[in-house]
Amino acid sequence: MKNSVKIMLGFLFLGVLFNCKQSDSSDKETILKGSTTILVDETLKPIIQAQIDIFQSEYKAKIILTSKSENEIEKAFLADSSRIVVLARKLNENETKYFQNLKITPKTTKIGTDAIAFISNKASKDTLIALEDVIEFMRGKTKSSIKGLVFDNLNSSTVRYMNDLAGLKTVPAKGIYSFKTNEEVIKYVSENDGMIGVVGLNWLYEPTSNVKEYLKKVNVLSVKGISKTGYFAPTQNNLAEGTYPLARDLYIINCQGYSGLGMGFASFVAGDIGQRIILKSGLLPWRTPGRKVIIKTKSNNENENE
Repeated sequence: MKNSVKIMLGFLFLGVLFNCKQSDSSDKETILKGSTTILVDETLKPIIQAQIDIFQSEYKAKIILTSKSENEIEKAFLADSSRIVVLARKLNENETKYFQNLKITPKTTKIGTDAIAFISNKASKDTLIALEDVIEFMRGKTKSSIKGLVFDNLNSSTVRYMNDLAGLKTVPAKGIYSFKTNEEVIKYVSENDGMIGVVGLNWLYEPTSNVKEYLKKVNVLSVKGISKTGYFAPTQNNLAEGTYPLARDLYIINCQGYSGLGMGFASFVAGDIGQRIILKSGLLPWRTPGRKVIIKTKSNNENENE
């Protein structure tokens, strides 16, 4: 009797252990299932959220998008808040060395090209702006047509990009305004004439419902590059031809160090479906999605008459 009880208890224990292992296995993150967090440059939030929504509808995955300024993302990334990040630049030398010391090789996937756009209030009839004038304004040489430059965040990728162009290490104190998000910049410019907003192009092509209302009151400016003659709008065609002077490439950088959702999501965005989403958004995909062309030599009626 005692032996029978022991045997039954043994089988019961094995059954519980087996179920636990099955549960652990089902919860384990793979390239197409599980859950993870992705850090995203706030200027790129709309397009990445669109990618996540479709990815989650296709696979048993839960991806939490955390959008921050570029500097805040860098700190969170190195602090291991997440090992997957979407940026408008590659990792710099210090960031690369950091992961090399951890024996992790960063996997960088180019997914497309977007741009920094300038916007002004509709009250201004001028829809053209010279990049050289903006840079001179940042250097302290006031231009009468520009009352101020409005950025989303002093720690953002747009500020870093414009500072690099102007050869500045810090943001000038005079004539520069900042908020926290691109949405706030668009709202402010829609209400204030003479201000030039500096935003991620993605926010203009895929605006939230609130932003759509603000966009009715702003102009998207065509820009003349330094030492160039023509003015070019931030359109998909101009990005493809390389004529718009403020284009920037986009990357998903995966430092998970194993085959997790970072790998699966990057492959998805760089693949056919993800690239079609980018194409439809108005940005420039890294590779143009293929199209199937069906050539008909005879109509259905002709076939029936034969």
